[in-house]
Amino acid sequence: MTILNGASFKRMEAALFATEARQRVIANNIANAETPNFKRSEILFEELIENAMGVNTNKRLEGFKTNERHITIGKGSLGLPRAQIVTDHTTAMNPLTNNNVDIETEMALLAKNQLNNQLYANQITHEIMMKKLAITGR
Repeated sequence: MTILNGASFKRMEAALFATEARQRVIANNIANAETPNFKRSEILFEELIENAMGVNTNKRLEGFKTNERHITIGKGSLGLPRAQIVTDHTTAMNPLTNNNVDIETEMALLAKNQLNNQLYANQITHEIMMKKLAITGR
């Protein structure tokens, strides 16, 4: 039996990894804020999860199959959507350099992502401490 293999812990771990990936993308945008013809990127993850769950649509309940022997609920599929890096080629903040990075927006996104990362790390630490308390009694 593995103690840290529960669904709750795996969701927190996945969220922490998502903030790490988002940090890299935002840092790349900031690093290239003055690079001619650079186009900013972003990670789409929450939107894909919402669409898969039917939050943004009037879709019926659908199950996700992790094994082909599982019973299909709705259309069903194997696995959850993965995060996608999307590049915005449609805008330009600076017409002289054709660059679309707004440094103020990127810095705000960076701060928000850092807060989310700290929240998830604290939740994981709390989960581990609670399991330790349950096992050792102190």
